[in-house]
Amino acid sequence: MSLFRRLASQSGIIFAARLAGAGLIFLVQALIARLWGPELLGEYLIVIATVNLIAVVMPLGFHTVGTYFAAEYRAKGERRQFMSFMTRSYGHVVAVLVLVLLGGPPLLTLMGQGESGLAQHFIPVALFAFATAMVYVNGALLIGLKRPFAGFFADTMFRPLIVIAAFLTTMSFAVPTEGFTAMLWVVAVGYVIIALVQFGFVVTSLNRIADTVPLRPSEAARWWRFALPWVLISLATDFFFDIDLLLLSHALSREELAIFGVCTRLFSLISFGVAAVYAVTMPDMFESEANADREAFKRKVGDANFVASIISVVLFGGMAAVAPLLLMLFGPSFSAGAGPLAVLCLALVVRSVMGPAALVLSIHDRPYASLPFVAAGIGSLVVCNWLLVPMFGLMGAALAALTAITIWSVSLWWMVLRTARMDVSILQWFRSRRTAAIPAG
Repeated sequence: MSLFRRLASQSGIIFAARLAGAGLIFLVQALIARLWGPELLGEYLIVIATVNLIAVVMPLGFHTVGTYFAAEYRAKGERRQFMSFMTRSYGHVVAVLVLVLLGGPPLLTLMGQGESGLAQHFIPVALFAFATAMVYVNGALLIGLKRPFAGFFADTMFRPLIVIAAFLTTMSFAVPTEGFTAMLWVVAVGYVIIALVQFGFVVTSLNRIADTVPLRPSEAARWWRFALPWVLISLATDFFFDIDLLLLSHALSREELAIFGVCTRLFSLISFGVAAVYAVTMPDMFESEANADREAFKRKVGDANFVASIISVVLFGGMAAVAPLLLMLFGPSFSAGAGPLAVLCLALVVRSVMGPAALVLSIHDRPYASLPFVAAGIGSLVVCNWLLVPMFGLMGAALAALTAITIWSVSLWWMVLRTARMDVSILQWFRSRRTAAIPAG
């Protein structure tokens, strides 16, 4: 099957599953806003943002490079080296969970948050973060082993099913805050079970890796060199809006925060359509790099980048058309998010057109080169929020996010062009097609 046909089929199925799951999540959020009030929805979004940020730190970056090393060890037949990497990844998650459980409450008290909503829901938040971190590691390894459906479906389908089941079970509570607490407990315990089941899929997938190469000395130093910078890169990219929501929690009211939070979740949904394209092609890209086939690597990056760019433009247009209707489901006040959401969707187009620069830098053993530009993006987000949000409110928050994403996307593209001598933007795809069209001789 050609690359384009595989992208259209596998990434299409993954995105459809994500769309269905996101529909359930948005239904729950709309019901929370309608039945429990937008203020409690804002509190829920802060809890989810906190869970995501804790979870992405728990594997200490190993989940961000798990797909790369799984694909490499599978291509080389190094099952025992893969098992060593896998054991280290899950060990980090468990170790950090222990630290969070022991040090979390005293830290919240020290920060003056001992009576906050996060402190009151600390145990379910910690369990939810643990399950989320496990799913991150599970998914990365399964994608590298060419099982993308098993890698994505725990998060895209089963997590939303647990969330809606938990809400339907607790929505009848007379006191909304008590129902909210019970809902968090049900979601946390249910997702832990899902994460452990998915871990079973990882274990049963080991036979996909041949055991033909003797165990070499530990590559722990190489793993850390790749993984450590990706903790910060992943925080600043994949969880950019979780950081943004926490930054805005002191600048916007809980109702405005809920509106902006819903907009960011819609943005995350459509951005998954782009992520699915790279998830399907990453194992092949990594294999080409492992086999030192640079031309094949560049061709696969270019094809994936072209498809991702087209998808982002289509999703931008579609979201601009349906956003007002989707936001009205949450209540009349949420219609104020239509304009900011359109601005946020432009950021996806910018990110797709500039290409997977951070990934290419990491593959070329230059992961640390991304950090200054990621820091510049987060720094610009803080400054732009400070300047624009007081004057323009929700639209200011959207413009700040667009500015930050543009700064780091263009900067990372330039860094790849300068250091790896590769143009990962959409322009390279057109150049390669024009070169191929010129007859040889």
